[in-house]
Formats: sequence, structure tokens, C-alpha cells
Amino acid sequence: MRDVPPPLVLFDLDNTLVDRWGALAVWAAEFTTRHGLEDEEQTYVLGLVARRAYPSAFDVIRTRYRLPMSTAELWHTYCTDIAALVSCQARVLDGLEELRAAGWRVGVATNGAADIQRAKLRATGISEHVDGVFVSEEADARKPQTRHFALAAARCGTVLGGGGWMVGDNPVNDIGGGRSAGLRTIWIGNGRSWPLADPGPDHVVPHARAAIDLLLLHSANHTRTTA
Repeated sequence: MRDVPPPLVLFDLDNTLVDRWGALAVWAAEFTTRHGLEDEEQTYVLGLVARRAYPSAFDVIRTRYRLPMSTAELWHTYCTDIAALVSCQARVLDGLEELRAAGWRVGVATNGAADIQRAKLRATGISEHVDGVFVSEEADARKPQTRHFALAAARCGTVLGGGGWMVGDNPVNDIGGGRSAGLRTIWIGNGRSWPLADPGPDHVVPHARAAIDLLLLHSANHTRTTA
């Protein structure tokens, strides 16, 4: 009899497991104050980093404001500051462990620069509660590319072919990409309505803990029907 692979669930990181927007708003206010910038520059700095936080963004910031430190120094400070500002709720960390105890392979599939994403995962404790993590920069594979999800599954010691789930807040990267990769999807709505004309996710929930509870219920129901 062929072995059945364990169920897989991949979680997005930013605005799914952690509140990136809240952390960025606090960081931008502190950054402009620290460097003596005008209040209106806070919106510019926040928008630039919110789009894609990479060292190149800080090269633009350093040049625009004629800051004396190097791009590398600005980037390192940013990584340290953001890691200190983000957090993952205890009930979510507990839920990740509950999924693993129920037989799930649990992973994080996130776009971004490896050093900042890994710093957030360490600081919040998430890295200790999952089976694997894949960050897009580590192999130049960004969501919604199917290769991103395949590499994330491999980090968890499994493959996409056995099905599984993707949980995230981005309609295109997480939900569209997850669906294309053969995964069922749970959208973290964060108070929003589904914005696309495309088929929606399999489920919509308000936050990550609700997604975990849904998956645990799905697992329990599956166990009862196959017993």
C-alpha cells in the first residue's frame, strides 16, 4: 500500500502571521524623527519600504536625504528595528504546534529579502514552531510562481503532489499562486472584501488563528471519515 504523505500547510509571513503594516508605520515614524526629517517625508519613506524592503530601497533613501551612513548600515539597522517591532500572537504560535501535533507539515512561504524575513522569524519565535521556511530571495523564486511553493514544500520535507493548503493575505501571490500550485487556499481578509473577479479562495477568515482552527477541524473531520 502506497504511503500517504502528511498534509501540508504553508503560511505567508507578512500580514498573515505577523502585522507588517503596523510595524512599518511605527518604524517610519521613528526613522524620520531619528534623522531629523520633515513629517511629510514619513509617507514617502513608508511607501518606498512597504513596496519592497531591500537594500536598494535604502540606497534611494540615503541619497535622497544625504545621510552619512552607508546603505549597508541603514539596511542592517532596519532589519534589527523591524525584527524588534513585529510579534506573533501566542495563540498563533500554539496553533502552529497544534497543527504539527495533529500530523501536519507546517511551513512558511514568503517573498522578500532573506535577512529581514529570517530576522522576523527568529525574533517572533515562528521559526521554532514550523517544519520549514522558504524565502524568495534564497532561490530567486517569488510567489505566485509555482516553483516558490514547491521549494517551500521541500523545506518541510514533502512535495506539492499530495495536495495541501496555502494561507495568506495577498489575493494574487498567496491565493492565486497557491491555487495554481494545486493547493487549497485560505485568505486572511483583514476586514477586506475579496477584490478580484477571479475565483475566490476556498475559505475567508479574519486572522491566522481562525485559519488554524479551520484546518484543525478539517483534519479532525478527515480522521473521522477515514477511521
